[in-house]
Amino acid sequence: MTTSLQPGASFKILSWNLYRWEGASLEDVLTVIRAEDPDIIVMQEAQTAVDELPEILGGYYDRIPLPGRPHGTACWSRLPFTRPPSFCRLPRGLLVKRTAQLIDFGSFSLANVHLSHGQILNRRQLRSISTNMRHRAVIMGDFNLIGPVLLPGFLDVGPREKTHRMLNHVPLRLDRCLVRGLSRLEARALPRFGSDHRPICVTLRLGT
Repeated sequence: MTTSLQPGASFKILSWNLYRWEGASLEDVLTVIRAEDPDIIVMQEAQTAVDELPEILGGYYDRIPLPGRPHGTACWSRLPFTRPPSFCRLPRGLLVKRTAQLIDFGSFSLANVHLSHGQILNRRQLRSISTNMRHRAVIMGDFNLIGPVLLPGFLDVGPREKTHRMLNHVPLRLDRCLVRGLSRLEARALPRFGSDHRPICVTLRLGT
């Protein structure tokens, strides 16, 4: 078995903000994985229930709670990590200390993010994350960002559908996928269930 994907290989990655206690359950997550068959799923606002994923599905798994919070970012993957996942501290907002979960797959690196709501701050956080990644890189998750991303070198390849309704009324496209050194083959938002965010699913190809 190779330890990393080779240039030109493709893989499917899914992202979902689970919405903490009120949101998607472990069974909801398993339903999405079984229906979509992703190679990687990254989750935000994930709690201890999803720690059972590797026992049920095998594969590779890591979860990093936010400082002082019971929930945080989590990643399950069929592809092996080349080293234990880590986190980088981000420029902080007024209320929540944010981190990004960093996963290295050898041929590319992945940042699982749940950024702050401030529209200048979350762009600063993206710039901070990008300096810790390989040339081939994926940044995916809940960006809490409105409008263009403005991150040099990266393309926004996520689905264009709205993924969240603020106060259940205002539709927003908060869940995104940025890439550098990869190309998009397919991107779509899945139907809403279990959470206040729709999952997004993107198929990517490694650049040569």
